[in-house]
Amino acid sequence: MPAPYATDPARSRGRRVAEEESAFRTPFQRDRDRIIHSSAFRRLKHKTQVFVAHEGDYYRTRLTHSIEVAQVARTIAGALGLDAGLTEAVALAHDLGHTPFGHAGEDTLADLMAPHGGFDHNAQALRIVTALERHYAGFDGLNLTWETLEGLAKHNGPVTGPLPYALAHYNARHDLELHSHAGAEAQAAAIADDIAYNNHDLHDGLRAGLFTDEEIATLPVVGDCFAEVDRLWPGLEAKRRRHEALRRVFGAMVGDVIATSRAHLARAAPPDVAALRALGVPVIRFSPALWQDLQAIRAFLFTRMYRAPAVNAMRAMVDEVVRDLFPIYLDAPEHLPEEWRADVARAGDRTELARLVADYIAGMTDRFALQSHARLTGKRLETKAGV
Repeated sequence: MPAPYATDPARSRGRRVAEEESAFRTPFQRDRDRIIHSSAFRRLKHKTQVFVAHEGDYYRTRLTHSIEVAQVARTIAGALGLDAGLTEAVALAHDLGHTPFGHAGEDTLADLMAPHGGFDHNAQALRIVTALERHYAGFDGLNLTWETLEGLAKHNGPVTGPLPYALAHYNARHDLELHSHAGAEAQAAAIADDIAYNNHDLHDGLRAGLFTDEEIATLPVVGDCFAEVDRLWPGLEAKRRRHEALRRVFGAMVGDVIATSRAHLARAAPPDVAALRALGVPVIRFSPALWQDLQAIRAFLFTRMYRAPAVNAMRAMVDEVVRDLFPIYLDAPEHLPEEWRADVARAGDRTELARLVADYIAGMTDRFALQSHARLTGKRLETKAGV
């Protein structure tokens, strides 16, 4: 039975362009399905988390990460009585705006776009689902419900301060109430993202040889999980031991979020989703103790993985690729594909053209960015970062 504070699909604020709703799916389920069938979602298959995609078939991509986030978010939603369709829609779409090469590519593109209104992957995700996907006869974008768009814009909390142009431009036409927290479903998707990357970055870093099982067994939570596996299965083969330990880390995080959020919601007792938004604090959260433990894990990963020498070498290559491509397309937009030419012709000034170039580069996969760079510059960059 849905909780009183769950977002009711029957009371959705609707779509910007009115449509006849599906006879078989709720509005939020329909949003989820449109996201899955979008071009941007398919491209996530060839966009990386930390490593360049073709360095190994076993590392996570944005696509596998998004599926993992949706699975965790769905579990949390089910335990707390939230709407699963809306939770999944936000979880599956949350990374659509990421550039090629993960956060390294985003950092470079944000620097290049600083004179032109900035760049942010959450704002870019909103731009993709409201404008850049162009498949439907009656509208640009996917024409998602207000609640899904709200979740994309502010699943990490209220958005304050100077807004990236992509978010400011859309919000001026369709107010997403950026000053408030999103509903609990979007919050569940956001914390599922934290859970998924904390777990799989440990797994990918181990596979890459950046650290060992023994080293991460000194970390909070992780060490207890290894100890439990050793107690239950002494002498277990290393690969199975690692898997059993890390899946327990996953379970510990999910269980903590469910127990902590359930207790917080019981104390706050919001009678509906509007009251939940008005609380002014997130309701889906880790316990303070686990949050502190996760900071220790993140600090370890930052030093040993995100800033490891091999990964830094990859970041330098990524920076060169994006910095070379951006001025080429900006100064010679004839290099953009034919279907982009009408938008180029409508660009009123260099800033509008820069935003189109950013849209194009942000939509590239890792592989296509490298191929385009080689074709347009004649450079052959070393893509094996030594991991």
